[in-house]
Amino acid sequence: MGIKIENIAGEKKNPSKGEKGSILNKEIHLFGNGMSNRAKEDFYAELSVLLNSGINLKTALDLISEMQRKQKDQGLISDISSQIVSGSSLYDALEKNKHFSSYEYQAIKIGERTGQLPKIVEDLREYFSRKNELKRQLVSSLSYPIIVLILAVLVVFFMLRYVVPMFVDIFRQNNVELPWLTQQIVKLSHLVTGNGLVILLVVVALALGVKWASTTEWFYRFIGRFQLRIPALGNYFRKVYLIQFTQAMALLTNAKIPVVNSIALVRDMIRFYPLEKTLYTIEKDLIQGVKLHNSFEKHPFYDKKMIALLKVAEETNQTEFIFQKLYEQYTTEIKYKGQMMTTVFNFILTLTVGIIVAVILIAMYLPMFKLSSLIG
Repeated sequence: MGIKIENIAGEKKNPSKGEKGSILNKEIHLFGNGMSNRAKEDFYAELSVLLNSGINLKTALDLISEMQRKQKDQGLISDISSQIVSGSSLYDALEKNKHFSSYEYQAIKIGERTGQLPKIVEDLREYFSRKNELKRQLVSSLSYPIIVLILAVLVVFFMLRYVVPMFVDIFRQNNVELPWLTQQIVKLSHLVTGNGLVILLVVVALALGVKWASTTEWFYRFIGRFQLRIPALGNYFRKVYLIQFTQAMALLTNAKIPVVNSIALVRDMIRFYPLEKTLYTIEKDLIQGVKLHNSFEKHPFYDKKMIALLKVAEETNQTEFIFQKLYEQYTTEIKYKGQMMTTVFNFILTLTVGIIVAVILIAMYLPMFKLSSLIG
């Protein structure tokens, strides 16, 4: 029997509304005043240890606050402790704080109402631990190709800005007729040399435009669909969000929250439009009595493996076990895919840079042959 919590997910929202998502997950804070996922992992880990040792919640929060190195995190936890002294529950204190998601404070609510707060806190620690590990895998997979790409752009810019003009001066002094390929490279060099400031301003304007657009609804929907359509990367991104989805569902169903309420919570937490849209439809189907696997089967976002295992979960009443196994399988797959993609991208980028540099050098050396014949 699942524990019935009234209004556990709050007011149902249309997936087109709410906080917008980033490429991976809106909850990941690289900069700013938000409490980072790494800090949350430490917070829940310390809280779990203290609660399991028999210390009361107020004392545990005060001790954790004193251990914080960042002043903003210390003040945040102190504020939660003060609210508890004033009579608020931990759930209420977290709900009032914008740095905690509905997923977190609803899980805490379950723990407080069922007397399983230490266990729920430990589950949240594990959730953020796995989430941080996934983030490290993504950074490890994508950082090197991005660095290579940036260096490639700088190398090409340097050659067009400084190397090509040196050759052009030599050819002009000797009245050498330039081949077609050399002429095109020279035109490109003139474009870079004469319009460097304009190009820089255009790049800055595009960056600012994208930043502004990221706050709009149409961009939120567009970027979500676009991610799934990128060759090779689309399926990778889909698996990343499936990992987050199955992990969250495993934690919530393990806490005996009904599946329909769990889906509502996860939908509000993972801000990725294609996933959010499907979960909105699935939630309505479940309320109307549609079977879980039949509802998921309507959406190509979910693979056949998940559909088959969800059917087994319904027949055996082991939903939390199935979601946990799906999470583990997807995590293993993403590790392999990440390593493979890194190898392939590195090869493609290195080959592309080599070809571009080779084309520029060939274009510059072709007139040299004519020049040598004239001198001879």
